[in-house]
Amino acid sequence: MSMLFAYSLFNMIADATYFALAAVALWGLYCIVVVWNRVAQKRFKTEEQQDQFMDDVEQMLTAGDFEGTLDYCQGDTRAVPQMIELAVSNRELGYKRSRKLMMDRFQRDVMSDLEYRLSWVSTVIKSAPMIGLFGTVFGMMGAFKTLATAETVEPSALAGDIQVALVTTASGLAIAIPLMILVANVNIRIAKMEDLVGSGLGRFFDAYKAGLARTGGQ
Repeated sequence: MSMLFAYSLFNMIADATYFALAAVALWGLYCIVVVWNRVAQKRFKTEEQQDQFMDDVEQMLTAGDFEGTLDYCQGDTRAVPQMIELAVSNRELGYKRSRKLMMDRFQRDVMSDLEYRLSWVSTVIKSAPMIGLFGTVFGMMGAFKTLATAETVEPSALAGDIQVALVTTASGLAIAIPLMILVANVNIRIAKMEDLVGSGLGRFFDAYKAGLARTGGQ
């Protein structure tokens, strides 16, 4: 009876380890997909598309056509149009304050969200091998217990314990390594997005300041 209970407990803990590995793998993959889609949503696909967009915005701003600029940016979910719309709609605050408001909103709504998601992926990368190591230690404990309690041990009696030890270790590494590669790729995409956004905003600030001066703003 006690052997049966010990066997059932071993299976329960082994299954819980597999479940924990599957859960962290799915959560890490979900966060990566969210970040990937978020970056794709917030950036222009190419620099040429952004340049064409900024040419139109610059023309309207330098002419003092703020309402036309708002209409042009309205409904666009990409970061540059959204920030331009925010700054222009708050132009009564003046150049410096509306610029600060825009940059704070970008940092809070876009970059902080990406960093939050990536921090979860980093946690998964660190925890998956640790969960695998737990399974390894647990499996070896089961194997040594089998050796200690049996007068003669068949290799098949140790197979289950050793399998848990090896599979959990391999699973933890199989989760962490691809996620590390994906995070590196996503970080490159984020850096490219920041460069593209910075380039667009540099052009916007010059035109925005000229437009405010033209209409008597500050």
